[in-house]
Amino acid sequence: MPLWFPLTVISAFFLATSDATTKRALEGRNEYLVTWLRIVPTLPLFLIPLPFIPVPKIGDDFYFCVFTALPLETIAIILYTKALKLSPLSLTLPLLSLTPLLLLVVPFLLLGERISPMGGAGILLIALGGYQLKSGQGESGFLAPLKAIAREKGALCMLGVAAIYSVTSTLGKRAIAASSPLFFAAVYLPLLVLAVTPIALYKARGELGEAARNGTVKSALLPGVCYALQALTHVYAVNLTNVAYMIAVKRLSLLFGVLYGHYLFKERGGIVPTLIMLAGVFLIVLGG
Repeated sequence: MPLWFPLTVISAFFLATSDATTKRALEGRNEYLVTWLRIVPTLPLFLIPLPFIPVPKIGDDFYFCVFTALPLETIAIILYTKALKLSPLSLTLPLLSLTPLLLLVVPFLLLGERISPMGGAGILLIALGGYQLKSGQGESGFLAPLKAIAREKGALCMLGVAAIYSVTSTLGKRAIAASSPLFFAAVYLPLLVLAVTPIALYKARGELGEAARNGTVKSALLPGVCYALQALTHVYAVNLTNVAYMIAVKRLSLLFGVLYGHYLFKERGGIVPTLIMLAGVFLIVLGG
C-alpha cells in the first residue's frame, strides 16, 4: 500500500473530528473567533521546528503559489466555519465531494497531472457517493444536496469552499514541489493564521475578554489540535501522489463526518453512498 494512502485517511479522520468538534464549539459563539482559535494551534506545530527545517532553494513560483492561495484560503476557511454553524454536517459536507470533480481539470491545467482511467472512475464514484450523503431530512432524491443550496445558507457557503479548494489544493501541491512539504507548511499555515487574525479580531471585538471565561477557548482546543494534525498529514500525503487522488481519498472525511453527525447531532446518513465512496477509494488505490 502506498504511503500517501494511510496518511490521507489519517488526515481525513482528523479533519472530520475537527469539523464535528468545531460545530459543537460554534453553538452560541462567534464563528470568526472560533475559526481563528481553530487554526492558531498550527503556529507552534510548524513554527517551532522551522529553524531546524532545511531551507530549499525557492523561486518565484513558490511565492506566486503561496500568495495567490492565501487570500482564497482565508475566504474558504471562514466560509467553511459558517457552513458548519448554519447547517447540518450531513447536508453541507457532501458538497465538498464536488472538489475532486473540479480536480480532474485544475491540476492538469496548472501542474500537467494526468489521471488514469481507473483513477478517474474512482474519483467520480467518491464524488457521487459524497454527493448522495445527506441527512434524509427535507428534500429527498438525487438533486437533494443541490436543492439544499436554495434554502440553506450553509450549503451555499460549502459550495464556495469546494470550488476554492480545487484551486488552493493544486497551488499547494505546486508550492510543495517548489520547496518541501514541511517548509511549505511551516510558511503557509502561519501566514494563514496571520491573514485570518485581523478579520477575527475585528468581527469578535467586544467578545475577546469573555472568550476564556465563557468556554470558547476551551471548546476550540480539540478542533484546533485536530486541524493542525490534519494539515501536517495533508502536506506529506499530497506530495506523494496526484492532487486529485489525494483529495478524493481525503473526502473519506465525509464518511467520518456523517458518523459524527449521527452520534453527536442525531443526524442520519446512508449506507449506499458509503459503499459507493469505498468502491471509489478501492479503484484509486488499484489504478492510481
